[in-house]
Amino acid sequence: MSAHAFPMTPRAPSGPRRFLRLWPALVSLVLLFPVCGCGQSSPFPISGPAEEPLTEVVRVPLGGPDGWDYLAFDGGRVFIAHDSEVTVVDRDGAVAGRVAGLSNAHGIAFVSGRRQGYVTNGGGVTVFDLDRLNALGRIETGAGADAVLYDPASDKIFVMNGKARTITAIDAGSRRVSGTLPLPGKPEFGAVDGTGALFVNVETTAEILRIDTRSLQITARWAMPGCQSPHGLALDFPGHRLYSGCANSRLAVVETAGGGVEALLPAGPNSDAVAIDPRRRIAYSSNADGTLSRTDIGGDGIPRPLAPQATPAGARRMTLDPDSGRLYLVFGQNGATPGEIHPGGLSLLILDPR
Repeated sequence: MSAHAFPMTPRAPSGPRRFLRLWPALVSLVLLFPVCGCGQSSPFPISGPAEEPLTEVVRVPLGGPDGWDYLAFDGGRVFIAHDSEVTVVDRDGAVAGRVAGLSNAHGIAFVSGRRQGYVTNGGGVTVFDLDRLNALGRIETGAGADAVLYDPASDKIFVMNGKARTITAIDAGSRRVSGTLPLPGKPEFGAVDGTGALFVNVETTAEILRIDTRSLQITARWAMPGCQSPHGLALDFPGHRLYSGCANSRLAVVETAGGGVEALLPAGPNSDAVAIDPRRRIAYSSNADGTLSRTDIGGDGIPRPLAPQATPAGARRMTLDPDSGRLYLVFGQNGATPGEIHPGGLSLLILDPR
């Protein structure tokens, strides 16, 4: 069945969800204070102290080239899509190597058991050796190859081709394309649950697709009313929820069982990445305005907005070390003119949880 033939399920809640029924009681337990230092009070109750919840460890100058996109963490190293290369740094920020010879690099994924990495650039992916960081080959997938994910259940790599509006599946063993799935709109990012389900944010239609990774078929379409231009996406597997960053300063909470939007929580504008600290049970959204939104997702199953963290303006792409909770964000050093970026001004910001 094609993506266009599969009906979208609106899933507008017919009644309040469990934690939304408890929300009025929460309001009396927390204080309202200005969010993001913008001088306006949040319409949502914010829990936690007003001081910065994370500690800045270091800012690492990465220099040119001046383009960048996704970050990914694997094996104690951070991989940064850095235009014509992937810049690799260790967990403390020291540059450890580069994957060179790329063109407009975007997404990065790992098949750690095979010691291989995949980086999207141009209309496909470059496969590279995780130890030597040398290119092993190239696979064409489609126009605008962007985000890329590895699914261990099917042993496949999934490439989201934004301009082509397709997803390409690649067999990790043979490194050959095993299928291409047309989509109802432009895919932005995704998450896998490790049991055979791939969830994909569709930016142009503001929905999440659930895809069977073995059959490469769409099994559900879930609308996200109130979420504009969804970008970052992260899965809280124990909580059975997806957290989707929306351009209109919201973080959509979507249940994985039926796809209902349980809540639209506060976030900074133009979020481009969402990550979950599995030990501390915190969901992060990195935003273009110089904030890192935080949500407590632990314990009783009631997501609660926490005090945001100040970051450099434009630091809206990030990754996380799931063991230590250390966060990595990239940003360009701003010039004298608003929106101007100093040539060679790319930097990496490292933050530690308190």
